[in-house]
Amino acid sequence: MIGDFLEIGMLLCFAASWPFNIRKSYLCRTAIGKSIAFELIIEMGYFCGVARKFVIDEINYVLAFYILDIFLVAIDMALYFRNRRLDAERLAKS
Repeated sequence: MIGDFLEIGMLLCFAASWPFNIRKSYLCRTAIGKSIAFELIIEMGYFCGVARKFVIDEINYVLAFYILDIFLVAIDMALYFRNRRLDAERLAKS
């Protein structure tokens, strides 16, 4: 039981940082300095956590926090591709 709360704490700490990153990605409108590889690795880690829940047959409320984090990283990844397109448009105009 305490392990679940510690796992949730970890996931909430990660989840708390993503809205700041998403806001920055949205406002800066550039992909310069961002690493899609980094975000893919983060997503893989979350998916491994989800897979672990299924492998050990421990599907509980903690899974919702993994899904939240996966969703937040996916938003930032979508903004990366939007910003890359905006970068390309700016480059084409100059």
